[in-house]
Amino acid sequence: MADTVDLIKEKLDITEFIRGYVTLTPAGKNLKGLCPFHKEKTPSFIVSPDRDTWHCFGCGIGGDIISFLMKYENLEFIEALKVLADRAGVPLER
Repeated sequence: MADTVDLIKEKLDITEFIRGYVTLTPAGKNLKGLCPFHKEKTPSFIVSPDRDTWHCFGCGIGGDIISFLMKYENLEFIEALKVLADRAGVPLER
């Protein structure tokens, strides 16, 4: 299962995926935007393509592409994994 998770993360670009939910602008080697998980007026939501992670300095939460989808769509881990596997074209085995 760990190999499958890693393969899904390799095939999907976290920046492009999160751009489907949040407007991101360049901020050095990272990208920033308004956090979708709390109300804010100045961007504190950072996506780091080098690390394949995201973090909000306003509400303190962060993670990877899977945790973003879980939080945003209120999904369980396996549900989020199925959605991402489908997007990445990676078959999931039981």
